[in-house]
Amino acid sequence: MTTGTGARESYYERTDERRYKPTAHAGGAWSTDEQHFSPLAGLVVHAIDRHLAQHPARNLNLARISYDILGRIALDECEITVETVRSGRTIELLEAVVAIGGRTVVRARAWLLASYDTSAVADSPHEPLPDPETLSRWAMSDAWDGGYISSIDVRRLPPTRRGRTTAWISSLVDLVAGEPSSPLASYIALVDTANGIAVQQDPTEWMFPNLDLTIHLHRQPQGPWTGLDTTVTFGPSGQGLTSSVLHDVHGPVGQAEQILTVRRLA
Repeated sequence: MTTGTGARESYYERTDERRYKPTAHAGGAWSTDEQHFSPLAGLVVHAIDRHLAQHPARNLNLARISYDILGRIALDECEITVETVRSGRTIELLEAVVAIGGRTVVRARAWLLASYDTSAVADSPHEPLPDPETLSRWAMSDAWDGGYISSIDVRRLPPTRRGRTTAWISSLVDLVAGEPSSPLASYIALVDTANGIAVQQDPTEWMFPNLDLTIHLHRQPQGPWTGLDTTVTFGPSGQGLTSSVLHDVHGPVGQAEQILTVRRLA
């Protein structure tokens, strides 16, 4: 997406070193005055990248990031602070905290692991997904509202049953206005969409927002497509689980899990 002057639009605009203002493109699917968590998850990785850039170069890759969503994420300016919890040459743990109006709304922890050449034994039982260019576009905005949903291109295989589908997602919207983002931050900015592509029940009758997002990576993903092979399970007592095998166009890269709170709408 571009403006009338040809400049690319974005999900966020930086207001100072640690603060970011969301644009309408970050609008949530459950409520238009909230942020969709997907671009915010990418913004946290963007902040982690900036934190790491301030330290001596080390050959570490993000292998796991786990986000806890602590409350309503208003469509307002947010502040992200990042600190090193455990430093090391081969293993490092970082923590990022997102606050809005002085209240912590997201807490994330990221494990970084040293990079070694293990290409000789690299293997995965998951088959690559079909090329996204061979799949038809799915108008996700027919099922969901919000600026974020309107900003993405979704290519989906026809679902074979409720709660099960495969899709590719890309976006022409930058993460932060006027700033380059890493392939990892841009990739992760699309992962949380998984909870909306393979719905178990009609979202006009049931709510099933996720309270967390945990991503494990065995390979660093490359864009511009985020591939989601997703399964959604609802339990009998108000809990659900969205599980996704993550792909880029070269094959599988990891897995993502989201715990859901399931409740009937009034």
